[in-house]
Amino acid sequence: MDTRATDQDLLIINEAQYGVVIDLVYASSNNIAGRIVYQTAQCALHKDAAPLLLRASQLARSAGYTLKVFDCYRPPAAQHIFWLALPDAQYVADPSQGSHHSRGTAVDVTLLDENGVELDMGTGFDAMEDASHHDYADLPASVQKNRLLLLGIMLHAGFRGIKSEWWHYELPNSGAYPIIESTLVTV
Repeated sequence: MDTRATDQDLLIINEAQYGVVIDLVYASSNNIAGRIVYQTAQCALHKDAAPLLLRASQLARSAGYTLKVFDCYRPPAAQHIFWLALPDAQYVADPSQGSHHSRGTAVDVTLLDENGVELDMGTGFDAMEDASHHDYADLPASVQKNRLLLLGIMLHAGFRGIKSEWWHYELPNSGAYPIIESTLVTV
């Protein structure tokens, strides 16, 4: 894998500056691996993706919502752990190809209402099932509206979604970015 990019290509995302809530799920054991994956963690994004997150946060706030961030940059070693837990390329990027999170160009998010409560998206974060797909039709209208609201915010900010995960957004050209080996997040 190409690892020419370095920490200097990543920007730390902090809650106050970006107007987001950060809850790095992989720094806890409540995730698809069933264990703490990130021993030390900071939310970081590639310098090209960070301004889009700021724009998405501003758009969400203008509508009375707050973005909650579940994952940002992910070290390649973490991607190997997730692949071992769920070796299904529909839901987990094959580490030999590299995750867009490992390029710093992807972010996993949801929306919080004015009381800080997550909007109902029909499934939880990291629910690797058909119901997590953007086009899954068998959901209540209120859930569809919530997903479309998040999708609209993220698309308008310049991100694109992926079919299988309502929470995952990335730069449109993420595959063109190299994998980053960073010490900002350790496994």
